[in-house]
Amino acid sequence: MQTSEHFLLSLRRKMSWGFLRDLLSGVNKYSTGIGRIWVAVVFIFRLLIYIAAAENIWKYEHDEFECNIKQPGCENVCFDHFFPISHIRLWALQLIMVSTPSLLVVFHVAYRENREKHHNQKLYKSPGEIDGGLLCTYLISLILKTGFEIVFLVLFYKLYNGFKVPRLVKCDIRPCPNTVDCYISKPTEKMIFICFLVATSCLCIVLNLSELSYLIFKYSIKCYLKRYIKKHQGSKSDCHKSEIVGHRRPAAAGQFHNSSPSSPLNVEDKCGKKLLVDLKEGQRPPSRYTSCI
Repeated sequence: MQTSEHFLLSLRRKMSWGFLRDLLSGVNKYSTGIGRIWVAVVFIFRLLIYIAAAENIWKYEHDEFECNIKQPGCENVCFDHFFPISHIRLWALQLIMVSTPSLLVVFHVAYRENREKHHNQKLYKSPGEIDGGLLCTYLISLILKTGFEIVFLVLFYKLYNGFKVPRLVKCDIRPCPNTVDCYISKPTEKMIFICFLVATSCLCIVLNLSELSYLIFKYSIKCYLKRYIKKHQGSKSDCHKSEIVGHRRPAAAGQFHNSSPSSPLNVEDKCGKKLLVDLKEGQRPPSRYTSCI
């Protein structure tokens, strides 16, 4: 009976983390290569480790916290002083907060897909392609994830005076009559998991910063190349136009010799005005006009 209850309790916990698993798998479709590595690290080395091992280590931490005095309320007060929030609950909160910014990307892609359905036409090359507004959303999500990781690492360090778990703590808080010794259960095992938590958090920070730098560099180069190609094509078209004008000038000059007597010739002066010049047979136009032809 106890075995079946324990199994059902474990199953409920796993199901409660199902939304996070679905979220990470959804984000994986729209991520870059580095982003997929981040998803794998969070899912395997953080979420599964939390569910499979870490949760059981801190399960009875309050019951196993013992002080060498039986003064009513002393153990509770000392435990609350040294552990204002449980490591494992803070770890769970960190996992949720770090994964939540990825919802921004999922919602933006869903917005694009819904917009295409509403207009009944293809508005994007691919709704999940990282460009334009989706690129900005993706960059914001990376900044938020990195910020949350750093904030929680600092919080861990400040709350517990470092990342070590001591075997013995001394407490002199009322209602304890004097300074009492309190013992923490499984300190070595807990410290190993905390070091693992810190290491995976640092790895995720490095991955987020790497992906952020990669995307900024990639799209900066892409924008520069677009501008360079556009500018180069514009200069080539200007040269082509000048060549066409150069070919037309001799033809215009030939018209002076072959024109009939008193035949009108439209010429532009330096100000761009049309001038009607009557040329007699064999007569060349004045120099102020030929310089403009």
